[in-house]
Amino acid sequence: MFKKNNSNSENTNFWISYADLMAGLLFVFILLIGAIMVKSSILKNVLAEQESSLSKKNEILDEQEETLDEQSDHLIDMSQSIAIKMDEINKLKNLLAKRDQSLKESNENLIITNKSLELKAEELNKLNQLLLAQNTNIDKYSDKIVILQNLTEEQNRTIEENKVDLNEYENRVVLLSNSMTKKDENLKMSEEKLLKLLKALDNKQTRYDDLLTKLQAQKAKIKSLTGIKLKVISELKSSLGNKINIDKESGSLRLASNILFDKGSSKLKDGAKTELKANFIEYVDTLITNQNIAEHLDKIIIEGHTDSDGSYLYNLNLSQQRAFAVMNYLLTLDYIKKHNIKEKLVASGRSYLDTVKINGVENKDASRRIEVKFRLKNEDAMYEIERILDAD
Repeated sequence: MFKKNNSNSENTNFWISYADLMAGLLFVFILLIGAIMVKSSILKNVLAEQESSLSKKNEILDEQEETLDEQSDHLIDMSQSIAIKMDEINKLKNLLAKRDQSLKESNENLIITNKSLELKAEELNKLNQLLLAQNTNIDKYSDKIVILQNLTEEQNRTIEENKVDLNEYENRVVLLSNSMTKKDENLKMSEEKLLKLLKALDNKQTRYDDLLTKLQAQKAKIKSLTGIKLKVISELKSSLGNKINIDKESGSLRLASNILFDKGSSKLKDGAKTELKANFIEYVDTLITNQNIAEHLDKIIIEGHTDSDGSYLYNLNLSQQRAFAVMNYLLTLDYIKKHNIKEKLVASGRSYLDTVKINGVENKDASRRIEVKFRLKNEDAMYEIERILDAD
């Protein structure tokens, strides 16, 4: 409350002093204008008196025409002085005109200054409000400054403590440099030991060469294991011959869809079941009865495939339903139960992802098919090992 009263009294004193200053300035301007007007009237009277004196002198000149010859030199001097005075009078008139113009400009400036003073008065009121707000902020910041001063004092103390620690570290560095000189001497001793180690490494190199030859032999064994699928395919070809359509690359059994199903249907034809049964049993029997194949056999996969006519989802659904239909029928066979093959059977639909192409053109009749294929144990791992060996 006391701060606000002081600020209001200071503002009133400021404006009173400012009004007094402006009144004084106006009074000075009025005095200047009055002085200029008085001076101009005096100059006009002087000019009038000079003009009257000139007329009188002209009369005297008329009366004294006889003495003109004697006083011609004097008159010439007088005429020159008169011409000089006329020039001064003209200069005074020009000065009066300029001063009148400057008075007009000063009046205009006074009007502008009055307007600017009104605007500045409003700005001063706003500034006073801002100053009040800043004073409150200054009080808050002053408390923070005290806290910062205390923190700086603490930091100065820590710096002094750090200086003491640095001096201790410098002493430690000196000790370390002395220890490094001792280590250099120890390194000379270790060089002699390295020579002995190099000789030992030469002996180990011969052992490494022996291990490398053994590793190459093991690689050859792994390569033989990774080629098991090729062996299985060759076994299938030799056992089945030309009885069943076997794919040369994958070793899968291919059955045309038009034999097994009607167009767009997933229901097995009654006449196709006997052919499906015969082909499947002959194919699977080769896999499970051949000891070289059976020990590596993991899954027997039934896949449904379509051509590219229609959408992907429609063909996916159709291929899945056809694969399931084949699997459901096969699960009813006594052969499956007898040899406990149920756990190995898997059915899936592939839509038109694996269409059959001849010279880059899709063969739609061949693409619509059911494939029965085998999967070996750890087949992915064997392929990965084979890929790594080939990369080496």
